[in-house]
Amino acid sequence: MTETNSLPPPSRDLCATMLVHRRLLNESMSYRAHRRTIENRAMQYEAGRVTPETSDVVTIPVVVHVVHNPAVPEQNISNEQIQSQMRVLNEDFRAANGDVGKVPEVWRRLVADARIEFRLADRDPEGEPTGGIVRVETDRQGFSWDDGVKSARTGGSDAWPADRYLNMWVCALTGGLLGYAQFPGGPPDTDGVVVLNKAFGTTGLAAPPFDGGRTATHEIGHWLDLYHIWGDDDGACSSDDKVDDTPKQGDANTGRPTFPHISCGNGPNGDMFMNYMDYTDDVAMFMFTHGQSTRMRACLEGARASFSVAGAPRAAEPPAEPVTEAVPVMRASEQDGEMERLLHDGERLTRELLREIHTALGLVNERTAGRS
Repeated sequence: MTETNSLPPPSRDLCATMLVHRRLLNESMSYRAHRRTIENRAMQYEAGRVTPETSDVVTIPVVVHVVHNPAVPEQNISNEQIQSQMRVLNEDFRAANGDVGKVPEVWRRLVADARIEFRLADRDPEGEPTGGIVRVETDRQGFSWDDGVKSARTGGSDAWPADRYLNMWVCALTGGLLGYAQFPGGPPDTDGVVVLNKAFGTTGLAAPPFDGGRTATHEIGHWLDLYHIWGDDDGACSSDDKVDDTPKQGDANTGRPTFPHISCGNGPNGDMFMNYMDYTDDVAMFMFTHGQSTRMRACLEGARASFSVAGAPRAAEPPAEPVTEAVPVMRASEQDGEMERLLHDGERLTRELLREIHTALGLVNERTAGRS
C-alpha cells in the first residue's frame, strides 16, 4: 500500500467549498431554502436595514478530529500544532495578527475586528470533561471533498452536535486540496471545516507556503457565510462576494502578489489579495473587512445563533436532508442567478417545509396520546 506521506506537499491553495455548495444546491431543496433565508438576512445587514443585536465577543467551542493513518505516524499531529492553529484563529478574527500592519494604507480603515474567538471544547456532548481533541485511526490513504472524513462508517470521525461545536477535521487530503467548509444551512452531520494536516497550524507537520494557519482562517470564513472574494465566476468579472467594501476582482490570486494588482477595471488600488478569502500564500493574507465582519455577525445572529447565547445552545434549524425526488442540476455559471431567484420564491419552499414539520409533530402527538 502506498503511504499517504508519499503524496506531494501542498503546492496551491485549492478550496473545495464551492464544489460542496453546488452539490448541496443540486441535491437538496431544503438546503436551497435555508440558503435563501440566510442570504436574505445577510443582505439586510449589509444594507443597514438590520443592525447587529450586540457587539459582544462570541466564543465558539471547537472540536478537532485528528484522523490519521497509523502507517504514517506524523499524521497524528501534536497538541502543540493544534494549539498553534487556535492561536492564529484568535489573532486573525480579532485583527490582532502581527502582520496586519502590512495592509496597504488605502485599506487600513477597512480592517475589522470580527469579535469572534475560538477555544477547544472543555465538555463533550455528554457533558464529560474533554480536551476538545478526538484522535481516530483510519486505513484510508487520504480523503477528498466528498465528506468521507466526517463519518466513522467511511473511515473518518463522526461530527459532534453542530449547534454546539465547530467541528474541524484534520487529515490527509488528496488532489492538492488544502481544505473545504460547509456553508451554514447544510446537513448537521457534515457541518464544519476540513483542513489538510500539512496546512494546519504553524508547527509540526505544517509545511510552507501554507504553514501560517491561514487555511483554517479561510475555511472558517466560509463556515461563517463568507464567499471567495472574487465571486467564483472564473474571471468573468460578473459576480462578487456580496460584500460592498471588498473590490470586485477577476479571479483568485495565488502566491505573493505585488500591490497594486489590477483586474476587472478596479484600479487604482486593484485586488484586495491580502484578504483571508483570497487564495494567496499564508504570509500574504492578513485581513477581514468591516463588511465581511457584518456578514459573519448576521450569520451568528441567524443560522448559527446557537453560538451567540452565552454557551447555551438554541434548538437547531431543521436538518437540510437531501430530497428524494429529482432536483434539476445547475451549472456553476447559473449559481448566482439561481440564488437571486431563491430570494423571491423561497417563501413557498419555506411554507412547504413548515407544513411538513407540523404534520410530523402532529403524528408524534397522536402516537403519544395513543400510548397514554
